[in-house]
Amino acid sequence: MEAATAPQPISSLSLSDLRETFALTRDRADPFFEQWLTAAEPLNDFEQKALARLKRNYENISETNPLEEVVKLVVVAPLLDLAGFYQPPFSIRAEVSTKLIATDAGQTFTGSIDVLVVKQRLWVLVIESKQSRFDVTVGIPQALSYMLTQSAVQAPEGGDRFGMVTNGREAVFLKLTLQPSPVYVQSRIYQVIDADAALTEILQGLKAIGQRSL
Repeated sequence: MEAATAPQPISSLSLSDLRETFALTRDRADPFFEQWLTAAEPLNDFEQKALARLKRNYENISETNPLEEVVKLVVVAPLLDLAGFYQPPFSIRAEVSTKLIATDAGQTFTGSIDVLVVKQRLWVLVIESKQSRFDVTVGIPQALSYMLTQSAVQAPEGGDRFGMVTNGREAVFLKLTLQPSPVYVQSRIYQVIDADAALTEILQGLKAIGQRSL
């Protein structure tokens, strides 16, 4: 009997690994996020002021090269609040241990999700935050890996799961369709702080994810 392969960290997986091991492919023709923004309602005065405060807060601490925990506090937490994810029917979990198993390859990958938004056990949004000095795309393979885990758990209506990766300065949104085989779509990269319109669009996109999960 062959010895069991020791679990490997999910963070070690690349997009190439996900293609080869889990048959993950990318759909470059689906403008899912841009379509949402076209139909999005304008932000109200309270939301606009809250985003202005978020920007000021981040600019104030950015010179110290904030660590991942600071990014979550200053950027991720306020955005989730404004998007309504702290209210029923949603719930928030942090540092959720998870496992990804490649059956054919006999490999197991383990890791911890930074922030997970769930609705009655439906995975709505996986957020992977990175230190601000890292390019936001560094977190995409890890976020997709988390979105692939526990595929037997029912996904939101339409079979889609959603993700957001941010390093504080930038954000990118992901959509994953599990059936019949995993396919993901990636939005363009949005500048969280340097462009006011982009910060508005990020919040509008988060609200759209919430609305599609009700």
